[in-house]
Amino acid sequence: MDVSKEVKDGQAVYTRSVLSIYDLWVLGVSNSYIWKCPTRHILKHFNSHVSTNHLDVGVGTGYYLDKGTFPDRAPRIALMDLNANSLDESSKRISRYRPEAYQVNVMDRITLDIAPFDSISVNYLFHCLPGSLETKLCVLDNLSPYLNNGGVIFGSTILSSAEGASAAAKKLMAIYNKKGIFSNADDRYEALESYLSAHYEHYELQRIGCVVLFSVRGRLAG
Repeated sequence: MDVSKEVKDGQAVYTRSVLSIYDLWVLGVSNSYIWKCPTRHILKHFNSHVSTNHLDVGVGTGYYLDKGTFPDRAPRIALMDLNANSLDESSKRISRYRPEAYQVNVMDRITLDIAPFDSISVNYLFHCLPGSLETKLCVLDNLSPYLNNGGVIFGSTILSSAEGASAAAKKLMAIYNKKGIFSNADDRYEALESYLSAHYEHYELQRIGCVVLFSVRGRLAG
């Protein structure tokens, strides 16, 4: 698997030790007090879009899959991530669902021979990927072949510090961007909306603090 240095460095931060405090620091402290988007909002968004045939991309610790409510007690769940630690942690956390797991660089064309899904979630991935927001949104193109007709892709991302962030958010975001943990210095709401409106029949955006929640259906041709 060919992976650029920027992509490799960005995902390398998710060591087992980092993942052990991820829920507390990111989903607990940072979301509520720094990004001003408490995790309950993202979980509600997840629950309102997830199906019984679901792919989660950029899995983190598997929190939303573990805490989320599926329409059926025995959903098909698949995990997709470049980081083996995240795949392992999430697989163990939701072992009751017997998830499929795929180690993939989603910024490249995906060549897996698997059945498509009715829903795909992409939470807190884009702000970690290198490049402009328009470049990073190629991930949606790469995932589209794995979405059934009528299916939904949804998720969340942290926008640039220029997007009305607090002093604390701006400082932490600057540190994360300097260290290569984030790459969202130029990620703007307008750029996201412009891309989604040009590529999908239906899209929804909701802004909460530094975070934007999104969902798309109906990929346009061309």
